[in-house]
Amino acid sequence: MIPELGHYALVLALFVALVQSVPPLVGAATRNAAWMNVAVPAAVAQMLLVLIAYGALTWAHVVSDFSVLNVVQNSHSAKPMLYKVSGVWGNHEGSMILWIVMLTIFGAAVAMFGRNLPPTLKARVLAVQGLIGVGFLLFILITSNPFIRVFPAPLDGNDLNPLLQDPGLAFHPPFLYAGYVGFSMAFSFAVAALIEGRVDPAWARWVRPWTLAAWSTLTMGIAMGSWWAYYELGWGGWWYWDPVENASFMPWLAGTALLHSAIVVEKRDALKSWTILLSIVTFSLSLMGTFLVRSGILTSVHAFAVDPKRGIFILVLLAVATGGSLLLYSLRAPSLKAGGLFAPISREGALVLNNLLLSTATATVFIGTLYPLFLDIMKLGKVSVGAPFFNATFVPVAIPVVIAMVVGPYLSWKRADLGAALTRLWVAGVAVVIAVAVTAYVKAGGGPLMALVGIALAAWAFVGSLVEFADRIALFRTSFRNSWNRAVHLPRSTWGMTIAHASIGLSILGMTGTSAWQTESITAMKPGDQTSVAGYEFHFDSVGLVNGPNFKAERGIFTVTKDGRPIATLEPERRSYSTTRMTTTESAIHTTVFSDLYVALGDPTQNGTAWIVRIYHHPLVPWIWIGGVGMMLGGLVSLTDRRFRIGAPERRRATGKTGGKSAPLPAE
Repeated sequence: MIPELGHYALVLALFVALVQSVPPLVGAATRNAAWMNVAVPAAVAQMLLVLIAYGALTWAHVVSDFSVLNVVQNSHSAKPMLYKVSGVWGNHEGSMILWIVMLTIFGAAVAMFGRNLPPTLKARVLAVQGLIGVGFLLFILITSNPFIRVFPAPLDGNDLNPLLQDPGLAFHPPFLYAGYVGFSMAFSFAVAALIEGRVDPAWARWVRPWTLAAWSTLTMGIAMGSWWAYYELGWGGWWYWDPVENASFMPWLAGTALLHSAIVVEKRDALKSWTILLSIVTFSLSLMGTFLVRSGILTSVHAFAVDPKRGIFILVLLAVATGGSLLLYSLRAPSLKAGGLFAPISREGALVLNNLLLSTATATVFIGTLYPLFLDIMKLGKVSVGAPFFNATFVPVAIPVVIAMVVGPYLSWKRADLGAALTRLWVAGVAVVIAVAVTAYVKAGGGPLMALVGIALAAWAFVGSLVEFADRIALFRTSFRNSWNRAVHLPRSTWGMTIAHASIGLSILGMTGTSAWQTESITAMKPGDQTSVAGYEFHFDSVGLVNGPNFKAERGIFTVTKDGRPIATLEPERRSYSTTRMTTTESAIHTTVFSDLYVALGDPTQNGTAWIVRIYHHPLVPWIWIGGVGMMLGGLVSLTDRRFRIGAPERRRATGKTGGKSAPLPAE
């Protein structure tokens, strides 16, 4: 009965989504409060119904109800409980339920806590969110019903893809989906604003927290996916420019641009049309990522290999959502009033440059990802676009983004003195020189030129962000007590900006270190053999068989020493899953502050006496993910700023005045 309950809950959720979307639009147009108010209980009801459906599917997986086709195809009675739960979203149908869960949670949050929103805007936002829900609920019910029954029920299931039976993949999708779907709120606010024909600083302040929440969770999702690829796939890499990786990276880039352009709308009432366009594009890129993963046109460890007909359905949704919103934008954007004027050298100018560069970076990734697919679909041949293309096109655009990121906060609004701003960054400049000099000395010339550029950028971003924060609190220019009081009373968005920007420097440090100075050894080894990598001695002690809950594994034991001193014992595994007849690599990693020692046990040789062993020394690689976590924390800290707190009282921000008296805008 529980699977049927889940199915009927989805059907009712579809009906409620229609109620949430159509009557409020009519009511907002006629200023009918009764019609507009329908959206609030409908949004909450839709969330509850979808949660019931998700709970029913989870229950079926947990109790191994093999009368449900989705459970048969993606579970097994011997599978550990963690992966029975995470297996709910480890397949196409279940992940779409998670997608709609996130969508309805965001909608219900606006319905319940958006008390400061104007009634008409709130009704329209929820209506647009409801329309998105209608599209995806139809998609689930028509093409991807997770509650289809099988009779007679088999005794056991086919098990989950072994690559997904990992803690990283258990937690990675919810973060990624929260980011993908969270951008739907920026989209809904943009479409609602276009319908009303009004975009002002208050609108920007309403849309920024939702964008921040989506950006923060997507950042964490991407970082977790990179970490999983690094330790699970056994090739020692953290980013492959895989099309599905790019599918999540593009909305992240566009969302970053959106966050910064919304600042200009909020502070200076400018860039309104551009910010609306970015809101549409960011969510459209999220939808495109959903299409790429589920259309069947990609072969990737991240993709769901499903019926292409499902991809056509999502492509139609993408066309309707993007095409309809862009049509509305073309009709209404020209009527939006232009904001205040500003000089090219100003805080606004720096943010505009930031947006142009991020948009260019997004375009390069977009072209590199879709161009080969386009040629393949049109039968014009096959082209492989990999890391060389992206490194040659993306990196030159990313470098000025990082440079401007540090300079921008030093510029004043409307008009600024670039020379004075750079002068105040002399400490960061000295840090860059020292970092490059030390690297060149330690690495006997520093290695490739781009490695020195990467180290310089990392020092510039990290030290420059801290120097800017120290300048705000007058550190060393006044007493420590006064500086502490200034820090305590700074807006939390300032704290968040500093944490996020400094964390970007940490990630650049890790990316540069492992890309420029990685040491690799791929060799056939048998127990008793020893090899040297980056000054470390790896002794292959033994290999033995171990039994897991639903797999058997060959586990190697390696003793690592340096100058005769023991460093670590690493135990990589080569697992075989009998149900799926798949083999996975479980690498063993010893992490220090400054590097990783990485061992992966590969296939045995033909005579069965030796194994192919991959050994890597990755300098500075842990800082990639330390920086990723820091960026997410920076976004979350900014999200707690009192301007963005739910239910915060409105202030007249367009003129920066309250009660007829001049009121300074808080520092960003």
